[in-house]
Amino acid sequence: MRIGLNTFLYASPFTTKSARLFARFSRWGFDTVEIALEAPGHIDAAKVKAAADRAGLAIGSICAAMGPGRDFRGTAAEQRTAMIYLRGLIDQAVLLGCPSVIGPVYSVVGKADAVPAPQRKKEWAAVVRNLKALARYAERKGVTICIEPLNRFETDFLNTCDQGLKLVAAIGSPAVKLHLDTFHMNIEEKDLAAAIRKAGRQLGHFHACGSDRGTPGGDHTDWPGIAKALKAAGYRGDVVIESFTPDVKVIARAAAIWRQIEPRRDDIAVNGLAFLRKALK
Repeated sequence: MRIGLNTFLYASPFTTKSARLFARFSRWGFDTVEIALEAPGHIDAAKVKAAADRAGLAIGSICAAMGPGRDFRGTAAEQRTAMIYLRGLIDQAVLLGCPSVIGPVYSVVGKADAVPAPQRKKEWAAVVRNLKALARYAERKGVTICIEPLNRFETDFLNTCDQGLKLVAAIGSPAVKLHLDTFHMNIEEKDLAAAIRKAGRQLGHFHACGSDRGTPGGDHTDWPGIAKALKAAGYRGDVVIESFTPDVKVIARAAAIWRQIEPRRDDIAVNGLAFLRKALK
């Protein structure tokens, strides 16, 4: 398994100039970088790929930023906006030599409310219809979409591994897999390791984050159990550190990071990488 770092720890938005971070990530020992791309036009893909190549980093994934107006269960206009954005990410993934687009690609983050059963059924159908269309586009482009359940405070649509597997099955595309994140799982799953084993071959991407959104390993998460479960599931993909600090104001506000969780944000990257190297060997 390769170990990567999500760029939200250092930049929002990520632009072509942000690629200067790659040399630092490589020097620390990361194998891959996950680019959180808030708009496809924020980067010149050729220049970003060249910077990654020079640093010896693979661009392992593009992280979707499902902000306001991007919602496959919203209005017709919001659904069109989400489709244009996500197709744009897939196009950039091709240019970057990146195999996957990941994240909560079904709905705007922060939409969390009690939804009556008839409305939920309607929203489910809309998400499945849109993701089937997006999956066909991804298949043609050779890109995998990895769908991430979030915790209940960030979405009411998809919270657990079971729900994620149901959605993956409903879409029924070889280009669609499940994406699990330890932070969200810590809130929603009764047994993180059991959920990983249940995902099995459908697990396409994995985020490693401390239970408090801090450094993997500096928390109460059962990392030995997670490592065993990933191996039992036959997982060979990237394990990406996705943690946040107050330093990047936009993301701190969106992720409710109101305090300094670690002394320095570099600690999250450097110490998290060292811990995961040992835990996953």
